[in-house]
Amino acid sequence: MIDWSFLKQLDDFDVLKSIAITIGIFILFSLFRKIFTKYIFKLILKLANKSPTSLFKNILYAFEKPMRWLIVIIGIYVALEYFPYFDEKNFAFIRLIRVALIVLITWGLWNLSSGTSEVFNKINEHYDNKIDEILIPFLTKVLRFVIVAISFSIIAQEFGYDVNGFVAGLGLGGLAFALAAQEVIKNLFGGVVIITEKPFNLGDWIMTPSIEGIVEDISFRSTAVRTFADSLVIIPNSTLSNEPITNWSEMGKRQISYDLKISSHTPKEKLEHSIKQIRTYVENHPGIHPETIFVNFTRYETDSLNIMLYFFTKTTDWGEFLAIQEEINFKILEILSKENVKVAVPAQSLRVEEEGPVKRNPLKVKKVPSNKGEK
Repeated sequence: MIDWSFLKQLDDFDVLKSIAITIGIFILFSLFRKIFTKYIFKLILKLANKSPTSLFKNILYAFEKPMRWLIVIIGIYVALEYFPYFDEKNFAFIRLIRVALIVLITWGLWNLSSGTSEVFNKINEHYDNKIDEILIPFLTKVLRFVIVAISFSIIAQEFGYDVNGFVAGLGLGGLAFALAAQEVIKNLFGGVVIITEKPFNLGDWIMTPSIEGIVEDISFRSTAVRTFADSLVIIPNSTLSNEPITNWSEMGKRQISYDLKISSHTPKEKLEHSIKQIRTYVENHPGIHPETIFVNFTRYETDSLNIMLYFFTKTTDWGEFLAIQEEINFKILEILSKENVKVAVPAQSLRVEEEGPVKRNPLKVKKVPSNKGEK
């Protein structure tokens, strides 16, 4: 009788051999992943830095982590071909591999879309075309939304879902959806209005009836404004687009305007000489815009003579503006002191009137004794 047990031993040996090969392939790809991270990617990055444009470098940075995981996925796919208890041609397994590849591509494109601002900056430099800074983050968000939507639809089709039917289903419930999303749609169109009309840019100082501060961000739904109390306020775009907006950052110059009240007892000659000196000083000041300067005696008041000062600083920086204003105020005090002209101080007088002559009570009048003795 022939002993066929050696065949079973051969089968067990083949199984162990296949498992060992599977593990070896997976370990080999894991080592390759580490080598790729430490050496190969750095070498490619050095070559990219020598490129005249930064586009290739941005693509490398965006797809660095997805490429690491791609090596792992390829390693799993190749290793499972030698695994004896798994059919690598299984449809569900192939579908998962495809979905994983789609996710990695989406991940890389998502990272790459964050560099859209740099791409626009390169376009601006090349074509000398100014693109509003507020438009760049908005386009980035739109681009990322499109990337995710396309990836989601492709993954849904991989699992057998009919995307066209899903879109048609949305059409049936469109009315209910529109009613539920009224505020979202209002804010979206408000954001479009803000971007197209460009009342402000990122970093601008704006003031509305509801908020004042520095614009930090704009999204589909809202705009973020940093107030001067350092708090961050989120305003719906629908509200912001319907309010009057004052953009202080668009000032070409900053106004100084006030009335200087002089004592009403000031002689005419001293008043004229003081006004002439103040006007000459303001006109020759390097920080004052020469276009509009008024220093004039305007009106009489009950206790003062009013000199109107109206002019603009060349700078719009708040700190520099305050420094120039302070310098001018000190000079005006110096001029008035030299001319011995006093600034009017509001005064109040209190008048007390008696109602009538003081009446004496006859009962309380004391009789003054006479020096002469009584007889």
